[in-house]
Amino acid sequence: MELKMDRDALTGFLARDFGQVAGDFAVDRADAGGVTLRLRVAERHLRPGGTVSGPAMFGLADVALYLAILSRLGPVALAVTTNASMDFMRKPAAGRDVLAEARLLKLGRVLAVGDTLLFSEGVAEPVARASMTYSIPPGGTA
Repeated sequence: MELKMDRDALTGFLARDFGQVAGDFAVDRADAGGVTLRLRVAERHLRPGGTVSGPAMFGLADVALYLAILSRLGPVALAVTTNASMDFMRKPAAGRDVLAEARLLKLGRVLAVGDTLLFSEGVAEPVARASMTYSIPPGGTA
């Protein structure tokens, strides 16, 4: 399936439709293989001990897979998460952004299923893995 939104279009969508969080993220890549989204880690994303919080990593995984879906469907703002499972595997490296590599496993008429691996920038081993399902609104696959 061809891309309907590239890196620049996804960045613009975030700024326009999700301005309250757009500054936290940067779309590093959007292609047939999926989307890589960067969490620009700031003090507000940390928990005691100086590591990135679970809620910040969950948000990154959720937004990354959402953008992977939009890259294929176009700007369907009402697609929503219906199921999510997250495994936290290791502590993110201090002082580094976190990257989410999201890929779609299935894109249907009503549901989209995907996988996201999270990495500390420059570190090969993933820090977390998320598996998510989204509901696509009627007419969302135009």
